[in-house]
Amino acid sequence: MAPAAPRSGDAIFANIDRVNAELFTLTYGAIVRQLITDIEEVEEVNKELDQMGYNIGIRLIDDFLAKSHVSKCIDFKETAETIAKVGFKMFLGITASVSNWDADGTCCSIILEDNPLVDFVELPDTCQGLYYCNILCGVIRGALEMVSMKTEVTWLRDMLRGDDVFELQLKLVNQIPEEYPYKDDE
Repeated sequence: MAPAAPRSGDAIFANIDRVNAELFTLTYGAIVRQLITDIEEVEEVNKELDQMGYNIGIRLIDDFLAKSHVSKCIDFKETAETIAKVGFKMFLGITASVSNWDADGTCCSIILEDNPLVDFVELPDTCQGLYYCNILCGVIRGALEMVSMKTEVTWLRDMLRGDDVFELQLKLVNQIPEEYPYKDDE
């Protein structure tokens, strides 16, 4: 039997079980609000959201690979395009674009014109340093680490801070060599 062909983000999104968008958005908002209440320091909340996302990403990559049937990406550019066109569509129902590549092809921007996580959200003055969607940075970082890519993911622009789009910077730090957990010498 031939391997399944890679699927587009639209095809996957059409056939996947979804949770109500408002329920998802409000639940995420409640989590962020609780973190702010418990931790109090906005910078620490940003770190916690990133860590939560990382923990989600290291598990979500398996679901992504199983349902999307994408093969190993040739380079980091293809990886970024796959995240933007397939990953964001599959899990959030949105399509992102990739731009602003550096000369080495190791750093780019992922632009989100829409972000369902921020529906109904206004940041109070006490939370101006909060990267409300920092969980997305962690998800991407965790997922890419599971496919042997060490990355840094940060927010450059955020509509909750008055910018015109959401822009993530995705930077490849290094390729992690594949390691096998045991030796089969015998």
